[in-house]
Amino acid sequence: MKKVVIATLGCKANQFDSALIEQSIPQSDLKVVPDDESADIYIINTCTVTRKTDYQSRQLIRRFQRKDPEALIIVTGCYAQVNPEEISRIPGVDYILGNREKEEIGQFLLQLQKRERPLIRVGSIAEEKRLHSPPISRFSQLSRAFLKIQDGCNRRCSFCIVPYARGPTRSLEPEQVLRQIERFSRAGYREVVLSGINIGSYGLELSPCFSLLDLLLNLEKQRPVQRIRLSSLNPDEISEEMINLLASSEILCPHLHISLQSGDDRILKRMGRNYTSESFSGLVRRIKSKIPEASIGVDVIVGFPGEVEENFQNTYKLLEILPVTYLHIFPFSKRPGTPAAQFSDQVNGLVIKERSQCLHELDRQKRRQFYQDFIGKSCLVLVERKRDSKSGLLRGYSRNYLPVLIRGGDELMSREIEVQISQVERERLYASLEMR
Repeated sequence: MKKVVIATLGCKANQFDSALIEQSIPQSDLKVVPDDESADIYIINTCTVTRKTDYQSRQLIRRFQRKDPEALIIVTGCYAQVNPEEISRIPGVDYILGNREKEEIGQFLLQLQKRERPLIRVGSIAEEKRLHSPPISRFSQLSRAFLKIQDGCNRRCSFCIVPYARGPTRSLEPEQVLRQIERFSRAGYREVVLSGINIGSYGLELSPCFSLLDLLLNLEKQRPVQRIRLSSLNPDEISEEMINLLASSEILCPHLHISLQSGDDRILKRMGRNYTSESFSGLVRRIKSKIPEASIGVDVIVGFPGEVEENFQNTYKLLEILPVTYLHIFPFSKRPGTPAAQFSDQVNGLVIKERSQCLHELDRQKRRQFYQDFIGKSCLVLVERKRDSKSGLLRGYSRNYLPVLIRGGDELMSREIEVQISQVERERLYASLEMR
């Protein structure tokens, strides 16, 4: 039996795609193994959102090729979709498949062979009209599962390569979403994360139209699983009705991850973002007024072309005064083919690094501040299957995304348990079991 490694870089949607690939592999002839084992076949599902992820993809390909020179190497995903020629120059690559073609990897694995030059199969993703998603029963984690309810994006922000890699927005039919969540629940999953490239546009192209809010209301009524979490949303996609639903929901987690990108209105306009710093500020304050315990994460791009110190300070000060929980910080990365890559007023790399460091320190302050508010309080934590590698303790996440470490036995894994937060130490929360 041949061994297969599936290595995944990037977003939750990519992780779901890798799970689909794994499920399509004929189990009678091939065995999927962890990436620290030697294998006969390596499938690398790449990301291309930044230059760093391109670099990480290339490094991973080279690492596998050095480890097993005779192994079959297949590269797919977003980097393969937008820049197959660059990947073809890496020694040892046999096949380069686009995002549409990767759906068929499993059924052809046994027919593929080592090649002197890589075979490239990358179709036009811009022509995709429907989201194909066969039922899935296996996933890499026991306690949480990702469900890709939407793919592609129509927004065309000036910095973003993703629409070129993923194509136009398309959505999974609401009945399929419900059935897949029920399938996950029967398989033992307690939490499902609704993911995609731009889930705020979910269902807008369906006929009849069925929005993300409609989907969430339906899931709240059906309650197919214990917990449902949303992946990132744009500020203009979070309505008052959605906030009210999150505030009253039995299954929706009080956790929002919002793609702000900049807190300066001039930069937002250059980015092609259709909201303002004031509207974002009002949104965050409304969320916290109705859901005080809500965790709010924020994406920020540092060093966008034309960002002078005043623009950066506007972003910093906005995030400093708002009750956000944590920041995901991305140094601006020129993506060939995007309008921002052609802007003449690119920001110096050292300046970007300094500004990033400032925001990373603000991120640490925000996390500590939010975590400290929960000392002595009780919360429900979904315990993961694997223990924390550093402490050996059980680990898990609360509904509002507190990362918690707990003393206890393995029988608590994959269960949602009530704990009391006892202390915060270096941005790690420790809790004890709530005794009744």
